[in-house]
Amino acid sequence: MSESSDAIGPAAERVRRQLLDQIQHGLLHPGERLGAERDLAQKLGVSRSTMRQALGALERAGAVRRVPGRGGGTFVRSQKVERDLSRVVGVPALLRAQGMTSGSRIITTAITEADQETRAALELGVGAYVVDVVRIRLADGMPISLEHVRLPADRFPQLLDLPLGGSLYDLLDEHYDTVPGEAEEHIEVVAASEDEASILGTDPGAALLSITRITKDQDGALFEFSHDLFRADRTIISVRTPATPPASGDSRRVVSLRPRVK
Repeated sequence: MSESSDAIGPAAERVRRQLLDQIQHGLLHPGERLGAERDLAQKLGVSRSTMRQALGALERAGAVRRVPGRGGGTFVRSQKVERDLSRVVGVPALLRAQGMTSGSRIITTAITEADQETRAALELGVGAYVVDVVRIRLADGMPISLEHVRLPADRFPQLLDLPLGGSLYDLLDEHYDTVPGEAEEHIEVVAASEDEASILGTDPGAALLSITRITKDQDGALFEFSHDLFRADRTIISVRTPATPPASGDSRRVVSLRPRVK
């Protein structure tokens, strides 16, 4: 969001900097409507043409988006989260690296008998139990993903007694000496159901990135089966491929993109 001030006057540049400063310091939030051009101009003490120049510069910089029409207006654009599939890293660390604040809302936690899909993913026997955690992950206070994690209960006793609002990977490392070694992920684009849309703050039918993950620890033992739904309008998928194979012990992902089967 560092668009230059070329072709705008000094008054428009002052307004541009003022609004950009409010966005960058969280005084104006992603998705927030700034108001009508006329009202903004009056509030900031400039002409409508000056206001139009400043908003145009902010739009070109990607800081705001302008929606025409009766129900439109100028809105603070949501920053997209880059999800690097080259490394196995938790959402909090991912967001911190991009200058965003991470948060969580815990929906449900339970110790439950593993279903057939979970048993197959984690190679568990019939009657095995798993720690089951469902959370909403937040980026700068706004929902970015709906996360459903299942972990073998016998391997992680008393996990539900620990604070689950942050990184599960950090908890597993600190309390159970478990760190990710390799993850296999399958990614699909799906349409949000009404419940999913309500939870994630988007529209029913909006595109979501459905990511199913099976993770092994540093010793090659399976320990995580999870399913995440990321808002596609707020997520960028990236992959960095090294010229040489990763050194032994480095965490890595194996990613598969596949169409949804109806």
